[in-house]
Amino acid sequence: MESGEDEDDDALRREDGGEEDRNGQLDEEMQAAVRRLASTGVLCNEGELRETDDGNVETIGDTVDVAFLVLGQRLGLSRDELLVDHPEQARVPFKSKRRLAATFNQGDERLEAHVKGAAEAVLPLCADAEELQAQVDDLSGRGFRVLALAAGAVDGDAADAARRLEEGELGGLNLLGLVGLIDPVRQEVPDAVRRCHEAGVGVRMITGDHPATGLSIAREIGIAEDSDEAVTGAEVRSLADDGGNGDDRSRLGRAPVYARVEPEQKTAIVGALQDQGHYVAVTGDGVNDAPALRKANIGVAMGRAGTDVARRAADLILTDDNFASIVNGIEQGRIAYANVRKVVWLLISTGAAEIVLFFLALALNMPLPLGAVQLLWLNLVTNGIQDVALAFEKGEPGVLKRPPRPPDEPIFDQRMIEQTLVAGLYMGVVAFGVFYWLQQVWGWNEHDARNSLLLLMVLFENVHIFNCRSEERSAFRIPLRGNLLLIGTVIAAQAVHILAMYLPGLSDVLGVGPVPLWDWAMLLGIAASLLLVMELFKVLRVPRQPPGRANAPAGGA
Repeated sequence: MESGEDEDDDALRREDGGEEDRNGQLDEEMQAAVRRLASTGVLCNEGELRETDDGNVETIGDTVDVAFLVLGQRLGLSRDELLVDHPEQARVPFKSKRRLAATFNQGDERLEAHVKGAAEAVLPLCADAEELQAQVDDLSGRGFRVLALAAGAVDGDAADAARRLEEGELGGLNLLGLVGLIDPVRQEVPDAVRRCHEAGVGVRMITGDHPATGLSIAREIGIAEDSDEAVTGAEVRSLADDGGNGDDRSRLGRAPVYARVEPEQKTAIVGALQDQGHYVAVTGDGVNDAPALRKANIGVAMGRAGTDVARRAADLILTDDNFASIVNGIEQGRIAYANVRKVVWLLISTGAAEIVLFFLALALNMPLPLGAVQLLWLNLVTNGIQDVALAFEKGEPGVLKRPPRPPDEPIFDQRMIEQTLVAGLYMGVVAFGVFYWLQQVWGWNEHDARNSLLLLMVLFENVHIFNCRSEERSAFRIPLRGNLLLIGTVIAAQAVHILAMYLPGLSDVLGVGPVPLWDWAMLLGIAASLLLVMELFKVLRVPRQPPGRANAPAGGA
């Protein structure tokens, strides 16, 4: 949490009605008011500042508490020294339902209450504080998290006063002022949100702040526009209790901002989104986020600021606590998935070609096209090398602009079946045709025919890997320099096979021999025809655009 210091000082001056001199210095009355406010913020505090051995300052606790400790330090107020003069007698810790915290300290003569929390929770405890609501709304609308601080003498002992505060019976406190704190939006977040929208990924913000504060930030990062787009925790609770009608449930899923949300309501929001068919990812860092992280399809915890409980409940941990990293992860995930499909396409289609080749030979009562050792060699020298390089293919342009795929969509979908059948049938039929022609028309013996057929199959698979670099884009539009490893493996596979033709011993085991340059060029031309066939398939095939169900990451603040 970072405080907007200049703006917060301006807010303090307005609320307390103090005066400034022409040099921007606060007058004595205003200085005293600020010190009273800071004293309450320091006493009603669970944070800690520690100086490390290397001279740096280590912060412990909630960032809001730490901010008040820093404010007190700048004003010369030490929490330890204040506690010596005002010993703490009782404490009411902060809870999201209560939205305030309080300590009861012994004053000079009477017990004193020091309260810090959300403005709408603290103002009712103070006398004549209703007129400040307009200032609360103004600060909230500008994106500030508005806290109110109050203090005053209370009757009875500390335990009784704490009970009365928890039951809403304590009142008559003096409002010390309003404090506005702001989380500056990281520069990369608006662009990351825009990229999410392009990818078909909806973004929701879940916050405990005032609705106006949440909407102001949401408008800044590009996930909300209108002033009625926020759903409050009270509305979520009402819908969770009575179910609501269809329109209400739909609004619960469409709202970009959820404000004043309690921990248990986060799971209700996640459930509502899942009921509408969304695949939900939730980010969070606190203990209260753990149930939502666990219920979501993907829980993403913060690695730096996150608690151990949140990290254990999550599926992924962000090491840099940066929302933009989630978007980068979506992009890399899509690239990885696309590369898996490419490798599957290569392996299944070449395997199908071998099956077609053998079935045709058996159907026409011809000799087996390839021996067992030759078949193993074919798979080793091509698929065994090339498929690894294909897995390193870079992402295609516009990968984030494609709509999300349904989570239950199989890898071997209709498009995969079609492109596998086209490539596999073409390679198998053409390879058998060459084998038949060499034996039945040109009169070659089985050894020479198999030698040329094995080379043709190696060339087919060398060529086909360029088709598999994209399921939609033309192979001629993908730069070769985009995957130099793939180019190297194709050359290596061909070189290894040619070497086997000339290497004594290995050539005898494989049953292969040298092939004249003219025959090699002719077989390469036949194999290259596969490029034209698959280019035509890509042109005629409608681009893969599955309707999908938009993912809906929900961010917890």
